[in-house]
Amino acid sequence: MEPKISRLSATEKALEVIWELEKKYGELMFYQAGGCCEGTQPQCFEKGGFFPRMNDVMIGTINGHEFWIDRDLFEYWKYSHFTLDVVDGFGPGGFSLETPLGKTFKVHYRLFTSEEYENLEPVKRSE
Repeated sequence: MEPKISRLSATEKALEVIWELEKKYGELMFYQAGGCCEGTQPQCFEKGGFFPRMNDVMIGTINGHEFWIDRDLFEYWKYSHFTLDVVDGFGPGGFSLETPLGKTFKVHYRLFTSEEYENLEPVKRSE
């Protein structure tokens, strides 16, 4: 049986920032909203520091940390692979844990091929 295709990955630069945040805060979680105030930048919180809404979607994990996205955003981006990256500067929200480091997480998207889409890892929905 073919291995399932992941919906999520991270760049080496993003992993380095995540490791730094893990040392300081322990377990983390990511949430990418679809609203205006926080934009669509992924936000990083201490695990349990943010509660996904009903039917929000966990598309995978990075270093064991759950990556949730807004339910409506998922409907728009469900055909895309997410690659978590980090850039210098301050994001729109300012509540994310990487902000004091002068960094902002960001996502690069690419569409799945039809073959990949047929073999994706399942998602988890919040209740």
